[in-house]
Amino acid sequence: PKKLVVAFAFCFLYCALFGCYVAHCQFTSPDGHDAMFVDQFYFNKVLEVQYNSSVGKVVGYTKNGIKVADKLNGDEGFMKHQIWKSNLCKRNVQMFYDGLQRKSIEPYVWLRSVDAADSRRPSMLVCSAYNFYPKQIKLTWLRDGKQTTTDVTSTEELPNGNWLYQIHSYLEYTPTPEEKISCMVEHASLMKPMIYDWEPSPDSGRDKIAVGAAGLLLGLVFSVAGLIYYKKKSSELLILPQRIV
Repeated sequence: PKKLVVAFAFCFLYCALFGCYVAHCQFTSPDGHDAMFVDQFYFNKVLEVQYNSSVGKVVGYTKNGIKVADKLNGDEGFMKHQIWKSNLCKRNVQMFYDGLQRKSIEPYVWLRSVDAADSRRPSMLVCSAYNFYPKQIKLTWLRDGKQTTTDVTSTEELPNGNWLYQIHSYLEYTPTPEEKISCMVEHASLMKPMIYDWEPSPDSGRDKIAVGAAGLLLGLVFSVAGLIYYKKKSSELLILPQRIV
């Protein structure tokens, strides 16, 4: 299971030196039995001291950090405050976890066609779902309203790195007249499955007709020009020069 982290940070600039304080509560179980509270202080991007509730004391990582850690471990008031924050972390795990579980983000779906590199191969449709949460999602291809699994490949849910996910499903197909192809998406953020119909671009058919007509016209022009040139040459060959007696 992934480690969930709830954190806050306070950073400051002093005498051209950079210091940063970070505190976070991390857990992997919804009941919080393994919750751990961590306090950290960085100076010029170097970790100086750290308090970890699983260790129960402050640990220094530099020469000055060791001195500070010894003083803090001997400070009864400071240690009581750290224990209080650790208990607070464990008590609130359930609230954090429930909040994350209830949160759902609807996917953005993009259905498109991709031309095959090899003309002998069928074309391909791609159904992509972006920026959704939670991770579980289902993409299904429909041909004339019926589920198809033939010539279908899909990726797993891919993390974006910001708690959101994306997924892609591919369908190889040979276009047939009047066939309706759709991508059905099922996700916790949706009240019901959403169906996205693939609609071929109307411009694509017109473009093909225009290109074909232009090619036909160009061929006709060259044919006529060639015929005229041939007739002209033929007439010149029939006119023989007169002999001088």
